[in-house]
Amino acid sequence: MKRWIPMLLPGLLLAGCELMPPAPSPTDRIEVIDREVEPAERPPTVEEPREVPSGRVARQVAFPAAEYASLEKTGSAVISGQLTIGGRPVPNAGVSAAPVTTYSAEAAEKALAGIAVEPADPRAREYTHTTRTDGNGRFRLNGLPSGHFYLSGSGPDPASGQPRVVIRQVQLRNGQQLGVDLSR
Repeated sequence: MKRWIPMLLPGLLLAGCELMPPAPSPTDRIEVIDREVEPAERPPTVEEPREVPSGRVARQVAFPAAEYASLEKTGSAVISGQLTIGGRPVPNAGVSAAPVTTYSAEAAEKALAGIAVEPADPRAREYTHTTRTDGNGRFRLNGLPSGHFYLSGSGPDPASGQPRVVIRQVQLRNGQQLGVDLSR
């Protein structure tokens, strides 16, 4: 009888325990701020369909004209750096700096999730600065205003060949020269 006690004791101790699933791990997310949308800025309804290029999803956030109107288009800040994916430089790739807005946050969040959204409104592109990397993946963006920006670039993953997007959020002051390692 005494030899059953050591085997029975753990069973009695665990009888009241319940297994809990592990807590989900946090993921990288870009916060999208909800705000009241003016009637003139509301996205088209079902009655007003718009054509979306193949392989892309429609934007849910309408272009916020008032939010962009408060931003400067040019300034004296500079961002330079290198775009690398999988430890390798990405030559001749596009790099852009777009101001952080509710509109650009939606696109950035979807891009990080591997979802391509329809092209940006032409009015938003007036505030986006773009360049291409050189043969060593180096880039330089001049004439940026002060503010918060999504700095992004893309290229193929050397291991899989699949396209990868790299996005960093940066803050600039007028006249600042910022070096950024844009890597994934």
